Amino acid sequence: MNMLGPALASLLPPLLLLCRLSAGQYSSDQCSWKGSGLTHEGHTRDVEQVYLRCSQGSLEWLYPTGAIIVNLRPNTVSPATTRLSVCIKPSTESSGTNIYLDRNGKLRLLLREQDQAQGKVHCFSIQEGALFIEAVPRTDISRRITAFQYELVSDRLGANLLGAPCQPCSNAEMLLAVCTNDFVARGSIKKVEQEEEHSSVTVQISHLYRQKTQVFVSGGVRVRAWTGHIKMPRQCGVRSGEGEFLFTGTVRFGEAWMGCAPRYKDFLRSYHEAQLQGTNPCHVDTD
Repeated sequence: MNMLGPALASLLPPLLLLCRLSAGQYSSDQCSWKGSGLTHEGHTRDVEQVYLRCSQGSLEWLYPTGAIIVNLRPNTVSPATTRLSVCIKPSTESSGTNIYLDRNGKLRLLLREQDQAQGKVHCFSIQEGALFIEAVPRTDISRRITAFQYELVSDRLGANLLGAPCQPCSNAEMLLAVCTNDFVARGSIKKVEQEEEHSSVTVQISHLYRQKTQVFVSGGVRVRAWTGHIKMPRQCGVRSGEGEFLFTGTVRFGEAWMGCAPRYKDFLRSYHEAQLQGTNPCHVDTD
């Protein structure tokens, strides 16, 4: 029997003090995991190790008992991976567990059982450790499922998803965003609606450079323009008005999030300066 280290054991409730590491039968791949606590019902103190190595995926744990440790890592290792955040979005029907961050045996509460039904996104630095998901003891066997989606994102986007104060992009960040983001489009801001935690920006697009998913919808054959909605933190204080912008950003959990959004004239100036210096990371059609 493999016992947990003294540092972790001292922090866990009595239910898990005598737990063992388990290798139960679960459905798993590199991106997603699905399992049931009933597979080791006789060992309610088991702790299962789960390894997920994709940029996005999901977890679904039926009838949770004991605990699972979820190790989230990208499938490639580079200096940039240390600047990643992990964002999880619980299902509104998720229940049955408390979720902690486990770093070297020290636990920090991330999400209580009663908070998961709100379905809000929670982000943390990948350096903060693995997820320790502990089943809440029950006297009945009623159906409970802990389920969430996860995505690995840049630290900047992770901060934006949590409503951190806005920071302007540097010229280098702006030019890199144009080359690497999920969507790049030139257009104007038509309307800004303040939601509970974020702003929803309605934009009209005159030139669509790229979109990986259907962020912007065409107005039809006769209307050569696209429209769409992009989220951003309320603290950014975005307003509708005149002027053209270059919108860049990423799609997370099916929603478009604003990245760098310079005025188009400012982008052109930076782009042409980088062209002269030979430092542009990619070519953009500016005609």
